[in-house]
Amino acid sequence: MVNTHFSREARLLNSSQFQSVFDQVDYKSSNKHILLLSRNNDLETARIGLIIAKKKLKLAVDRNRVKRIARESFRFKKNQLTGLDILVLSRSNLAHLSSKQLRQEFDLLWSNLSRKMLSKQSSN
Repeated sequence: MVNTHFSREARLLNSSQFQSVFDQVDYKSSNKHILLLSRNNDLETARIGLIIAKKKLKLAVDRNRVKRIARESFRFKKNQLTGLDILVLSRSNLAHLSSKQLRQEFDLLWSNLSRKMLSKQSSN
């Protein structure tokens, strides 16, 4: 059975971990609502950090919903993203998306990121 637990080891926890992704972006995946930045790490697991700006989503309930859906979606895709540190950044107009649409957006972005990672690894 696949482990879908979202443990502390699956999170970027401090500013230096976030900054390391900003400093060395290996892969990007984006649409008009969400931007994913990622870099290779030397771990056996994928880690995620969320930056959901108050400037983009005014209401706390909307920011929390986006973060909850991002974490939930990541839990089921993290085995495909092994060895990556990933930042999720919000763009505009996320509040008007339904939870189902948001989940579909994240699933598509995870798949794109995974495909880019695999194609780069196969070219090396």
